[in-house]
Amino acid sequence: MNPSIPAAEFGQLAGALLKPSALFELAIFAGCLVLAWVIVRLLRGAKPTPGSTWFGDRIVDGALFPVLALLMALLARWLLTDLVPIAVFKLVVPILLSLAAIRLTVRVLSVTFPNSALMRAVERSVSWLAWIAVVLWVTGVLPLMLQELDGITWKLGSTQVSVSSMLEAAISGVLALLLALWVSSLLEARLLKGATDNISIRKMASSALRAVLLFIGLVVALSAAGIDLTALGVLGGALGVGIGFGLQKLAANYISGFVILAEHSMRIGDMVKVDNFEGRITDITTRYTVIRALNGRESIVPNEMMITQRVENSSLADPMVGLNTVVQVAYGTNLEMLMPRIVEVVAQVPRVIADPAPAVLLSNFAADGLELTVGFWIADPDKGLLGPRSQVNLALLKLFDEVGVEIPFPQRVVRQA
Repeated sequence: MNPSIPAAEFGQLAGALLKPSALFELAIFAGCLVLAWVIVRLLRGAKPTPGSTWFGDRIVDGALFPVLALLMALLARWLLTDLVPIAVFKLVVPILLSLAAIRLTVRVLSVTFPNSALMRAVERSVSWLAWIAVVLWVTGVLPLMLQELDGITWKLGSTQVSVSSMLEAAISGVLALLLALWVSSLLEARLLKGATDNISIRKMASSALRAVLLFIGLVVALSAAGIDLTALGVLGGALGVGIGFGLQKLAANYISGFVILAEHSMRIGDMVKVDNFEGRITDITTRYTVIRALNGRESIVPNEMMITQRVENSSLADPMVGLNTVVQVAYGTNLEMLMPRIVEVVAQVPRVIADPAPAVLLSNFAADGLELTVGFWIADPDKGLLGPRSQVNLALLKLFDEVGVEIPFPQRVVRQA
C-alpha cells in the first residue's frame, strides 16, 4: 500500500471543499435533509410513535430519516456530477450510509431485545465500526485496505476465499439476520396486538414465525459466506445425534413449550402452583415459563416440568377462587339470628363477589364454643389471598362487637392448696 495515495486523495478532497461550488453543494444537501424530515413527518403523522423502528421518538432518531436523506443525497450527487466538482457529497454520502446502518441496527436490536445488556455492547460496537469505516473511506484508506485484503486468500475445501470476501459475506449475513429479526418483531407485535383469550396461540405462532425467519436469515448468511449448503445435511445429522444424547432436555423443553401453548392447559395470566411455587404466569416462551409470585419473586420453570409434573391451575376454567375462615362463638349464641347477619356483612366486603354468594356453616362443636366456617369467593386471586380473608375477619369482629356475641377462648383457673 502506497501511503502517499490516501494523502493525495484527502488533499484533493480538502481543496475541493474550499471552492465556492462547495457552498452550492452544501445548500443542496441541506435541502435534502429538510425534504427528508418533511416526508418522514408526513408519513408519521402528528402523534409520535415511541419505539418505532422507522420513525423513532423524534423523527431524526429513526431509521427512515437517514435512509431517505441518503437516497436524496445519492440522487443529488448524480444530478450534479456534470455541473460542479463533487466534494461535499463525497463526504456526506458515507456519513449518511453509516448513520442509516447504525440507526437500523440499534432500532431493530432495541425492539427485539429490549432488556438485554449484551445488545447495548453490540450497539456501541456497531457504531464504532461504522464511524471508523467512514473515516477510512473519506481518507481513501478503506479502498486500498480492501485491495490488500483481497490478495490474502486461502482454500476452504474446494473454494478459494479471501479476507475481503469473508468480510463482505459477514456484512451480508448480519444484514440478513437483522432483516429477519426486524420482520419477525413487526409480525409478532401485529399478532399479539389486541390478543385476549387467544394470546397463547398467538404467542406460539409468533415464536414459530421468528424461528423460521431466523433460519431463513441464517441460510442467506451462509450462502453469502460462500458455504456450500449441502454441508447442512451432515450438520443436520450431527445435530440429530446431539439432540438424542446431550440436548434431549433442551429439545424436550422446546417441544413442551409448543404443547403448552397449543392445548391451552396454561395461559398467560393464570394463577398456578408448581413445585411448591405459586404465582401468576407472566410469560410462556418456547423453552421456559415465567411465574411471578404475589410477593414479587419470579420463577423460571422449564416447560418439561410444566408437562410432566402436577400443576395446580386456579384459573383454568374461571378466575374465581373460594376462600374460607373459621371463627368460634360461645355456646348459647342465637345462630338463627347471627348467621344471616354474617352472610350480609361478608357480602359487603370489597373483592367478595355476590355469585356464588357467601355461606356460613356450623362445622364443629368445639370444646370452647360453636365453630362456624364462613365461605366466600373472589374473582381476582392475582391481587392476593390474604387481603380478602383479613377484611372478612375484621368485618366479623366488628359485627360480633355490635351484637354482643362472645368469641370464646380457653381459660385456666389455678387453685392454691
